[in-house]
Amino acid sequence: MKKIVVCIALAVAIVSCNKTTEAKDFKTAYIDTNKLLEESIEAKDIKAKYEAVAKEKGARLKVEVEKFQAEAASFKNDAMKNGQAWAQQKGAELQQREQQLQYAEQALGQQIQGEHGAEMDSVVVKYKKIFKDYGKDKGFDYLFGSGESANILYAKDSYDVTKDIIKIVNDKYKSEGKKEDKATDKKEAKK
Repeated sequence: MKKIVVCIALAVAIVSCNKTTEAKDFKTAYIDTNKLLEESIEAKDIKAKYEAVAKEKGARLKVEVEKFQAEAASFKNDAMKNGQAWAQQKGAELQQREQQLQYAEQALGQQIQGEHGAEMDSVVVKYKKIFKDYGKDKGFDYLFGSGESANILYAKDSYDVTKDIIKIVNDKYKSEGKKEDKATDKKEAKK
C-alpha cells in the first residue's frame, strides 16, 4: 500500500514538473497603457477637443462670474446708501446667484468629464480589439497591461510592445480619418 502511495506521489510530482516546464514556452509581452494613451493621436485629439469645449463654455461662465463679482463689489457701496432692508434683500439675491454660479460650474465640469469619459471608454474598447488582433498575429499567449491598473510588477524591457501598439493605433486612426475626409469630399461634390 505504501508503495502505491509513493508511486502516485512521484507521478504527481513528475506531472507537475512537466507543467512548469510547459509554462516557460508561453510567449508573453506587455503594453504600457499610460504611455499608449499619452502617445495615441486619437486620445490626444479627444483630450484637446474637451479642453477646447471646457475653455469655450468656461469663458461664458467666467463672464457671468465677473458680472456677479462687479455687482457684489458695488453692493457694499450701495448698502450704505439704500439702507438695511435693501441690503438684506439684495444680499440674499447675491447669495442665491453665487450658489447658482457654483452649481453651473460643477454641472459643466461633470458634463465635460462624463462626455470625455464616454468617448475614452469607446477608444479603450477599440484598443482592446487591436490588442487581441495583435496578440493573435504575433503568436502571443498573453499580453499584459501596465499602467494605472498595473498587473505587472516587473518585466524585461524586451517584452514591451507598447511602441508597436502605438504605431498600429495611430496608423489605424489616421486611415479612419482619411476615410471620413473622402466621404465628406464626396458629399460636397454631390452638392
